[in-house]
Amino acid sequence: MPGAVKVFGSPTSSEVARVLACLFEKDVEFQLIRVDSFRGPNRMPQYLKLQPHGEALTFEDGNVTLVESRKILRHIADKYKAQGNPDLIGMGALERSSIEQWLQTEAQSFDMPSAEMIYSLAYLPLTMPLDGKNAGAGAGAGGGRRDARQQQQQDMMLNPQKLEEMKQLFEKSKKDLNKVLDIYDQRLEEAEYLAGDKFTLADLSHMPNTDRLASDPRSLRLIQSRRNVSRWWADVSGRESWVYVKSLQRPPSSDAAF
Repeated sequence: MPGAVKVFGSPTSSEVARVLACLFEKDVEFQLIRVDSFRGPNRMPQYLKLQPHGEALTFEDGNVTLVESRKILRHIADKYKAQGNPDLIGMGALERSSIEQWLQTEAQSFDMPSAEMIYSLAYLPLTMPLDGKNAGAGAGAGGGRRDARQQQQQDMMLNPQKLEEMKQLFEKSKKDLNKVLDIYDQRLEEAEYLAGDKFTLADLSHMPNTDRLASDPRSLRLIQSRRNVSRWWADVSGRESWVYVKSLQRPPSSDAAF
């Protein structure tokens, strides 16, 4: 039934972006209801009925309501397996097992350090030399997000203790990510994609945070320095589904339905 699927949240959220990419891959019609502020008077009453604590994502599909993005990916790929990309969830037990393995790796080993690095970079000065290089003033996303980041950085400069905490968080996340990405690079030497020779949920789940890392010159080297990871990212980031998601991450003029 057209319009039965609804996504509540901001496309700039990694959780929401992951779900939107899956919906585009599966050619599922949906309504995106932008909830860009989860606190204060801007919280939508109908959203609060679904998410009293204002989490980043709510997904509705008929009488099914889900809030965890990877569960939502599995739901979409399974329920709508007859349409769109047929490979997302795998065609047999062996393929599904491999996909599930890499989905769990993303959730348990990649998500936290990548999110911590993204968080620390939002506060560290754009011109701060990281990884032995000066990133320059052009790092990060444009528009309002860059203005907000610059304000955060100005505030941080007034708080040396917080600045030092962010430096330490960056170094810790870089160490953890280097270990994970070394494993990924070895895996991608053997296969075109993480779960095998087809693009699946295993790859899709990594895309939001990888995009953030690749979009900032201070963390881009994590991708570029690994030949197979770099090749993989050039491939998956050019998918039409992800291009659509990126277009939705620009400031909206109005709510959109698909």
